[in-house]
Amino acid sequence: MIDWLRRADIEPEIALNGETVPIVLRRHPSAKRLTLRLAPDGSAVRITLPGWAHGNEAIAFAHARSDWLAQQHARIPRRAGPEAGGDIQFRGRSLTIAWDESAPRRPQLDAQGLRVGGALDGLEARLRRWLEREALTLFEGDLADYTRAARLDPVPVGLSRAQKRWGSCSDGGASGQRRIRINWRLVQAPDFVRRSVVAHEVAHLVHFDHSPAFHALLGGIFEGDVAQADRWLKENGRSLYTAFG
Repeated sequence: MIDWLRRADIEPEIALNGETVPIVLRRHPSAKRLTLRLAPDGSAVRITLPGWAHGNEAIAFAHARSDWLAQQHARIPRRAGPEAGGDIQFRGRSLTIAWDESAPRRPQLDAQGLRVGGALDGLEARLRRWLEREALTLFEGDLADYTRAARLDPVPVGLSRAQKRWGSCSDGGASGQRRIRINWRLVQAPDFVRRSVVAHEVAHLVHFDHSPAFHALLGGIFEGDVAQADRWLKENGRSLYTAFG
């Protein structure tokens, strides 16, 4: 059980690159030492404490590592919404947003990039809807490939808008209807990265863990290098959130 520490007399925070970031403390019974990390989106400094540590010690620990935290904070991609003449990422490549108010409102992919019309107000929403439609089509194709490779019956696939997870697999609960959900933002990543996540969730249809049997099945159905795909997500995954939050 994790004991979240709440102090009425203080609201711990730290300044990183001119931005005030809260310090969130949590106590974990199995922790052996203080561990410090920055949230993936830079929204908080998180410290896990062992049972014997005091909250003030943890806060001081964070401030002592402020230079390292500032370096990590500076590397986080900043939100920059898509705009006419700019670029969006699609299947690992940059597409120029060729906006023309008189063009059809629904984006159309052509040799010059992504042609889209309508008022500038709402451009981001139209682009996001287009990416989500493309994502679902790709996910359905990927799922069909990997369920066939694993000799499984197809299952429904839906889009996820999760902030931290790339995919999930549910056992269906009382209904027994299993379902896979994949983060729509993966449509921006190279194909091998997106497909590795779908293959991962298909393997969970058989092994609902990360046992050797799970990894053996994943390696057997995925045509690429799982470790390479994992590295890409670790190094670049945050960038998939910069254009569409």
